[in-house]
Amino acid sequence: MTRRPAPRSLSDEALSGLLGRQQFGTLATVKRSGHPHLTTMAYSWDPEARIVRFSTTADRVKVQHLQRNPRAALHVPGGDVWSFAVAEGEAVVSESTTVPGDAVGRELLEMIPEAGRPDDEAAFLEELVAERRVVIRLKVDRLYGTVLDIDG
Repeated sequence: MTRRPAPRSLSDEALSGLLGRQQFGTLATVKRSGHPHLTTMAYSWDPEARIVRFSTTADRVKVQHLQRNPRAALHVPGGDVWSFAVAEGEAVVSESTTVPGDAVGRELLEMIPEAGRPDDEAAFLEELVAERRVVIRLKVDRLYGTVLDIDG
């Protein structure tokens, strides 16, 4: 019988690098029933602060979940089906942006990669207010993940 390789844990540095290379992941929050609520989200990773930031609207169910129970996790796939990273921690939800250009609006703007920034920043900031946008800040206290070293 041929022995297959076992999954290999990734270092904290490799996990952080994987989080930084991706833009989308699956955010898991906890429903009132205790079951997970999963949603695909765009995010930005700040490796120095160990914070994952998400933009969403104040009326989303994930916001309600996090206000009741701040525990959350982000699952990010690697470059193949065999690798992944998970960032776990407690999340804080900001207040809604209420004035174009306020601190929350500026934080939301800073989350967008330079190449994707809007041409009309003022209009974008007004749109964030109209949508009642908030920032979810997941303070990461645990990173884990693996890779399976096989071809295909």
